[in-house]
Amino acid sequence: MKENNLLIQNNKITVDISNIPSPAFIVDIEAIRKNLEILNLVKKNTGAKILLALKAFSMFSTFDVISKTLDGVCASGFYEAKLGFEKFKKEVHTFSPAYKKDDLEKILKISNHVIFNTPAQYERFKYLCTPFKNKVKFGIRINPECSTGKVPIYDPCVKFSRLGSTVKKFENFDFESITGFHFHTLCEQDSKALEVTLKAVEEKFGKYLKFMEFVNFGGGHHITREDYDMEHLCYIINNFKKKYDVEVYLEPGEAVVLNAGIYVTEILDIMNNEMDIAIIDGSAATHLPDVLEMPYRPHIIDSAKPGEKKYTYRIGGNSCLAGDIIGDYSFDEPLKIGDKLIFTDMALYTMVKTNTFNGVKLPSLYIYENSKIKLIKNFGYNNFKNRLS
Repeated sequence: MKENNLLIQNNKITVDISNIPSPAFIVDIEAIRKNLEILNLVKKNTGAKILLALKAFSMFSTFDVISKTLDGVCASGFYEAKLGFEKFKKEVHTFSPAYKKDDLEKILKISNHVIFNTPAQYERFKYLCTPFKNKVKFGIRINPECSTGKVPIYDPCVKFSRLGSTVKKFENFDFESITGFHFHTLCEQDSKALEVTLKAVEEKFGKYLKFMEFVNFGGGHHITREDYDMEHLCYIINNFKKKYDVEVYLEPGEAVVLNAGIYVTEILDIMNNEMDIAIIDGSAATHLPDVLEMPYRPHIIDSAKPGEKKYTYRIGGNSCLAGDIIGDYSFDEPLKIGDKLIFTDMALYTMVKTNTFNGVKLPSLYIYENSKIKLIKNFGYNNFKNRLS
């Protein structure tokens, strides 16, 4: 792999984007390949299967690259399952906190694994599942009641969580057609957090693991992060497989496209209200909702924290929401109307959450490969108009 094919190097963009109309997302195929190389090492060293979490990234024009390494996709409902079935064309694993009968009937026809949130929900739909028992593997999502994250909104093990079943829900449960457990408790965490979680899984659900053929460790594994302890992860997986004789699945989303995308936006105006404020042709509310939901402060190329460089600006979106603020940044030179701002690490959990609030234009989609930028899709008025009809 040629390092000079990467879109971002040393906090600098390597290609001219001055002619790219904004707002836009640009996904770096070579960066995805680098992530896939790391994930493939996990597969080779453990025999675990790795799925792409479509909830984090579902740009199907990249699936021909990703599917060469990964084993399939995990979906959160019928639409994602159908997309994976049609475009990824490998395994489809589907989990939803609850299923509608009509959706489940369609999901069963295109999924390899179907995971239920509770034993009671599986029992309710058992009559639909039984005809598929030779084609589909069924599992239950478990809640090990072990919190390792710091942000409650992303912690499925918080008190009163609706995600997964605690161990007491399995008393007197017949595991006849249930051959797998699924848990997802991590968020951008390392293998140490997984080790803590697995200990809780074994303590609470160990007596049921003898019935299982597979255990899905869920997502949130930041495997492609520079400081991630991959050797420790492989040790954990191999030890668990040997101990319980099960197939292990991982379903990362972020790890597949970590640092593999940018968001390009243009400054439309600069005003001052006790500080300088730059208004862009994008929006946190419509294009970068995780900035408000998590919340977090994305990085802009050539910027620093407020006050660290000579000129500090608040970057605000072009919607009517008063809180549509991306953050405060400083720069070496004054910003000007027409300047492009480039936000990094924008492929994951960003493109999938865009919306048309206020009629703000959806960002165009590009891919970067072999030192060239290629337009994949433009959006216009009809995308806004037809959404609600």
